[in-house]
Amino acid sequence: METVLGEITVHFEARGSGPYVFLLHGWGSNLTLFNDLAETLSSQYCVVSLDFPGCGGTGEPSEPWGLDDYVKFTSEFISSFDADEIILLGHSHGGRVAIRLATDPDVPFTITKMILVDSAGILPRRSVEYHLRVLSYKAGKALLSWPPVAKAFPEALGALQKALGSSDYSSASPIMRASLVKVVNTDCEPLLPKITAETLIIWGENDEATPVSDGQKMEKAIPGSGLVVLPNAGHYSFIDQEYTFGKVMESFLQIS
Repeated sequence: METVLGEITVHFEARGSGPYVFLLHGWGSNLTLFNDLAETLSSQYCVVSLDFPGCGGTGEPSEPWGLDDYVKFTSEFISSFDADEIILLGHSHGGRVAIRLATDPDVPFTITKMILVDSAGILPRRSVEYHLRVLSYKAGKALLSWPPVAKAFPEALGALQKALGSSDYSSASPIMRASLVKVVNTDCEPLLPKITAETLIIWGENDEATPVSDGQKMEKAIPGSGLVVLPNAGHYSFIDQEYTFGKVMESFLQIS
């Protein structure tokens, strides 16, 4: 399915009927990762999953976006369904967007329940190695962007980005790279105590992208929230432990 929001054609899927559940995927991913989960939930809910701009079948924005842009886009998308109350699930970057949505007083709907899965949003502590890598990248970029060097070695900058950047960064287009930088440097931790939606936090025990300590911080900060840690699961805990994850969701959402 497709709809148009502003200049962007948005790819999404909707299945089932009943109260709305919206699924927000992580950075560089797409809605297909939620296929099995959406099928399970659609027995009692209308489940809507979308591709964020620059991912899957949705077009890129015309300029780099920050978190507020993603929140505005997602709010407009959800509002197009005319739902007064929704349930929101966010994985990784989708969790970061969900946190911001849940604390935005201007959204025209109420988030009654929220599920944060291996969520981003808490700024990581940066190691000395990380800072050295950033300095090396900035110095190399400055040199390789100098016109005489760029002309002589046109592929060198791309090679540097692949060598020193994250896989998400190196595989992205220039606009999405700039968007990623803006988004990952946004700290959502101060927003957590303001969340009023009933919140379930699910985390993979072996998550290396967003460590389980982030989930523990969220549980302490979000009033009345609960944390479920799934053993033998990484950043994609809903896939790594699909059966257990499904049972937890069925309990939280009262699916019979």
